[in-house]
Amino acid sequence: MTTEKAAVNGRRADILAAAAALFATRGIEATSVREIGERVGLNPGALYHYFPSKSAIARDLITGYLSDLLADYRAAGLDGLEPRARLKAIVDVSLATGAARPDETKIYHAEFPNLRRMRDYEHARDVTDEIQSIWLAAIEAGKDDGTLRRDVPTKVFHRFLRDAVWFSVYWRKDDESYPLDELSDHCLAVFLDGMANRPS
Repeated sequence: MTTEKAAVNGRRADILAAAAALFATRGIEATSVREIGERVGLNPGALYHYFPSKSAIARDLITGYLSDLLADYRAAGLDGLEPRARLKAIVDVSLATGAARPDETKIYHAEFPNLRRMRDYEHARDVTDEIQSIWLAAIEAGKDDGTLRRDVPTKVFHRFLRDAVWFSVYWRKDDESYPLDELSDHCLAVFLDGMANRPS
């Protein structure tokens, strides 16, 4: 990679990071290109040298986030794990992603339902569908081996577990007194074992 190309890529990364911070707090619609530019010391005209529009920034931000998440799921070796360990690995990857990229996580969950119908998000839709299939396959495997009960619809369980995991980004602080692996254990304990005390 040439020095010039590296500089462009670095500038693009700065713009994406600045946009993520603004989009996460204000929303995509309420954030202006000028505000993004101010965060990185560029006027709007100069910013357009790196991205043709605010929509392109949002698309690249969301698509990049989802592609990285999918790659992390694939790298976790899920297919070789028994169902409980498989669900645990999915939760671990998801929590780690939320902790490392909280702004992008918030943007994806707040904005993507309204964006997924747009043509520019076709690739993001495909990646999202593949991510969902990973969760659903793990739940189905748990039903098949008796780890999970069969009377609760797979997609319902998926939505409850997925939302509990991802929305922890809004309340969990990056605090060593409650590390991610402990949060993951507690999440699986609640969803797979329940909170009710069993009779002695």
